[in-house]
Amino acid sequence: MIRTVFFDLDGTLLPMEINTFVTAYFGALARALAPCGYDPKELIDAVWAGTAAMVQNDGSCTNEERFWQYFADRFGKDALRDIPHFEAFYRDVFPTLSDSCGYNPDAKRIVAKLKAAGYTAALATNPIFPAIATEARIRWAGLKPEDFVLYTTYENSRFCKPNPAYYTALLDWLAVPAEECLMIGNDTDEDLAARRAGIPVFLLTDCLINKNGFDLSDCPHGGFAELAAFLAI
Repeated sequence: MIRTVFFDLDGTLLPMEINTFVTAYFGALARALAPCGYDPKELIDAVWAGTAAMVQNDGSCTNEERFWQYFADRFGKDALRDIPHFEAFYRDVFPTLSDSCGYNPDAKRIVAKLKAAGYTAALATNPIFPAIATEARIRWAGLKPEDFVLYTTYENSRFCKPNPAYYTALLDWLAVPAEECLMIGNDTDEDLAARRAGIPVFLLTDCLINKNGFDLSDCPHGGFAELAAFLAI
């Protein structure tokens, strides 16, 4: 029996065309950090590489620590003095980028229905963003951070998708067995990795990412209406 539902965010609860979002995000970040002397291309390349470092994190440190270790290795330790400028960007500028994403009221409705039916809702978004940026994206989806018993961020996580250890950590965090959980996501690489931790998966296909041609017939899938029917809510 499913009791706990893990939701992905980007492309699942929050409709998103990834290239549109990334263009808006990195453009704004480069403009905000230009006064610190960063070349836009070099900064964006460094953030991509720092993200890759987080994805490869072995759990020996938080994703936040891993990102800034990489950043300091690339630009020198003095670059860590610019962390407050990055924090100001995520606090003041990042929340204004909501137009780079879509909106689907069914996302808010499905979470409300789940909670009303007695399910526990958690947000299993890839923890490559600071909490303040994750909270902004939650609000863009029409939801509130407190709608979830937890949401993963780069501060509180030591693994990333598609590492199955990310999902095992979620199970340990909530002290729930895998067979009583369901992962809902849109990426056949990142979200289907939950099955390697024993968690069943439902693929939401509205913004499906299927780079490797996964056969959808091997997994429950569909839009929000099909998800509601699958969960009988």
